Amino acid sequence: MLASCVLLAALCTLGMGTPVKRNLRLHESRPTAPTGCSRVGPADATTVLSLRLGLVSSNVDKLIETLYNVSTPSSAKYGQHLSKSEAAAFLNPSDESLQAVNAWLADNDINATTISHGGDWLAISLPVSQANEMLDADFSVYTHEESGTQIIRALQYSIPEDLVDHLQVVHPVTTFAVLSPKPGSTSAGRVSLTPKQKRQSACGGQYVDPACLQELYGIPTTPATEPEPLLVTGYIKQYPSKNDTESFLSTYRPDYTPSPLYNYTQIYGGGYDPSNPGDEANLDVQYTVGLATGIPVNFISVGEDANGDGVGGFLDTANYVLSDQSSAYVVTTSYGGDESAVSPHALEKLCNIFASLGTAGVSVLFASGDGGVAGTRSSHSCTDFVPTFPSGCPYLTSVGATGGYNPEVGASFSSGGFSKVFATPSFQTSAVSAYLSWLGGNYSGLYNPQGRGYPDVSTQGVDFAIVLNGQIQGVGGTSCASPTFASVIALLNDELASAGKSRLGWLNPWLYSHPDALNNITSGNNPGCGTDGFYATSGWSPITGLGTPNYDALRSAAGL
Repeated sequence: MLASCVLLAALCTLGMGTPVKRNLRLHESRPTAPTGCSRVGPADATTVLSLRLGLVSSNVDKLIETLYNVSTPSSAKYGQHLSKSEAAAFLNPSDESLQAVNAWLADNDINATTISHGGDWLAISLPVSQANEMLDADFSVYTHEESGTQIIRALQYSIPEDLVDHLQVVHPVTTFAVLSPKPGSTSAGRVSLTPKQKRQSACGGQYVDPACLQELYGIPTTPATEPEPLLVTGYIKQYPSKNDTESFLSTYRPDYTPSPLYNYTQIYGGGYDPSNPGDEANLDVQYTVGLATGIPVNFISVGEDANGDGVGGFLDTANYVLSDQSSAYVVTTSYGGDESAVSPHALEKLCNIFASLGTAGVSVLFASGDGGVAGTRSSHSCTDFVPTFPSGCPYLTSVGATGGYNPEVGASFSSGGFSKVFATPSFQTSAVSAYLSWLGGNYSGLYNPQGRGYPDVSTQGVDFAIVLNGQIQGVGGTSCASPTFASVIALLNDELASAGKSRLGWLNPWLYSHPDALNNITSGNNPGCGTDGFYATSGWSPITGLGTPNYDALRSAAGL
């Protein structure tokens, strides 16, 4: 998942234009760098910054109205998804906004490149000295203490007064985010590959494997008949191994050998190094290939932009899916970070593109995080609960984790809570209100009771078997859960297509309309920040959401 801080760099020098003086207004600020980041000193004036300008989209209200109409089961327009180009059009800025921002850039001799299908994101490059003057900022070098990564950021910036209604964010000026640790290994260590032993139940062995998940949740093993690709995203040079995936299938799914195993795509500088596979990438691929029988799995390697802040990578991925380049309608991502490390304006822009994907019928799923109520701050103290991003965005489905069987319990690491940026959405008002009523005054002041609650759902996430470098290894985290739930959705979409019905698309209104289609988890808690964290109880909870999948019940809820 994503932690706090990021890399920005490129040490060539650009010629500076003569800045045009304008009246500036403070646009974004933060009092200090996030926990885990420390200031080193001022940035070199000649260092070139790569910045993204997020323009105000002119039709967001209509976007959200359309999203709810096509995604709410009680709506007459349910399932009537738009084309991807129609969905992207909601993000368009007005002509006035484009002209105003481009005029400001031209006055400062800066060329911009449009980098989004909605036309609402521009990319620019300029030296620190010019950025400091244009934005009335103090760009400095910061170090992410845990990783040692250095980034260039500012604690505040201003924009011309006449652009306030046109320019939503300059990114990542006040965003401090760095990709966080990969899934945690279990204490059981690594074991050599051996044929899987027969046992009375598929669950209860040393590790969770596909057969256990199929038994536990009723996931079918019959191949899909009208499949669309399931997209697995990869960042920070995490690459899957085909050799490891073949070994995984021969051990845990000997009945199934897809051809090809999976497809591989590189975008925006993504790479591929099969000699150095990553545990996160292997996990995500092995459990989508191993569970979504007959569904083509596409792995997409997303390059780190000049800033490496994660938000940019998520934007690049969303734009790729929104384009005609991608035929995937289910997307799973096992990365995230602390909401407080990201500019609220950047979060809103990112959330809007997820909403756009939803209107096109794309189901977007993210792991909720692995730090309980402490977000990614397991190694740092916190004085209040730390929500994670992008799980706070209501237009994606956040997936938490469970462990154990008969009953399943909420995993202690499963991040959950309430956003401080996004308000409680209408689809979960009743569910969240019921939980808050049960919670009473506990933790008052430590969380935002008016915030969007997450996760939405959960699956097993403890002691998953993967094959890495030819050996079986146990891993755990919500990184296990998101690809598992995404596989369930991909299989349901296949059945819907076979029945002549539309895809599920944005899942949340449908899920909250059918809570009985999930196995409610009533025990477990997610400690952090010196507390026991939130406890699971009957109904929705901020550790396991509505619960884990019951495939047959979900089929019925989908009208199958």
